[in-house]
Amino acid sequence: MEGLTSTTIRCVGGIAFDDDGRLLLIRRANNPGSGQWSLPGGRVEPGESDETAVIRELREETGLDVIPGTWIGTVTRGPFEIHDYACEITGGILTAGDDATEARWSDAADLSALEAAGELVDLLYVTLRDWNALPRA
Repeated sequence: MEGLTSTTIRCVGGIAFDDDGRLLLIRRANNPGSGQWSLPGGRVEPGESDETAVIRELREETGLDVIPGTWIGTVTRGPFEIHDYACEITGGILTAGDDATEARWSDAADLSALEAAGELVDLLYVTLRDWNALPRA
């Protein structure tokens, strides 16, 4: 229909593992998902590519430098359309920043415990399982 504008907000996320197979997670400081554990990521700024946004967001939220790789999948949460990419860590020191109150590496047992306690962003565990992107350790 003419005159309607899209309310979809394009976002990106990074799926990264350390050398031990643990998954990188951040605890969100702001909505959506404030206080819950999630993949690091955020909004794609106007004129920014997904690749540039992933690099910027992971650096801002985790202190880590990454090289984005393969697109893994897309989820929609309200107006947010989140495109998640596999990422290789190339440097930096893990430190929570920007939209993250905490950042950590999560092994399989830890991720399951967070899911059981209701501390993961909605459907994160199921989505990662469906994408074969759960921690290897």
